[in-house]
Amino acid sequence: MAALPKYAWRLAPDGYATRRQLRALGLRPGGQGVAAQLERPRRRRGPLVAYLYRIDRAKPVRPMTPARRAALAKAMLARRICPNCRRDAGYCIPRSLGMCVPCAYPEEQRAA
Repeated sequence: MAALPKYAWRLAPDGYATRRQLRALGLRPGGQGVAAQLERPRRRRGPLVAYLYRIDRAKPVRPMTPARRAALAKAMLARRICPNCRRDAGYCIPRSLGMCVPCAYPEEQRAA
């Protein structure tokens, strides 16, 4: 297996893009492998690495169907339901707490 070509920060040739850049163009990698990598040096740690994909091999983003939209809405609703009090918190429950803020800190809610 050949090594990936490495480019310095902001010096990648035309025709390559990151996943986010592809998405902004309405494209997706479409099963292709990483074509190159971009490295941004840092002072005290290893370099930041961004993987690049070829734009000419990218495919258009699949359209959002009504079924996918409904499934996504249902998943987002499940993230807002507190498992402790079973209410819709109105925000995504933090995974670090595992429940809504009033259930996690009941004594602070009574004082307020």
